[in-house]
Amino acid sequence: MFRKVNLYLKESIQEFGRINWPTRKQTALLVGVVILVSLALAFYLGALDFAFVYLIEQIII
Repeated sequence: MFRKVNLYLKESIQEFGRINWPTRKQTALLVGVVILVSLALAFYLGALDFAFVYLIEQIII
């Protein structure tokens, strides 16, 4: 059992050595993209919400 745990830990450490981590610049760029897409989606959904509320109010009233 301890042999399997030891082997797992050794292989995990080796895998961490193979990871290709993004640079600081790449990370900042991708974070910016995520923020911009999130804001654009929020504005789009907000506009749809206002439009549907307006239409429903016009139909009911």
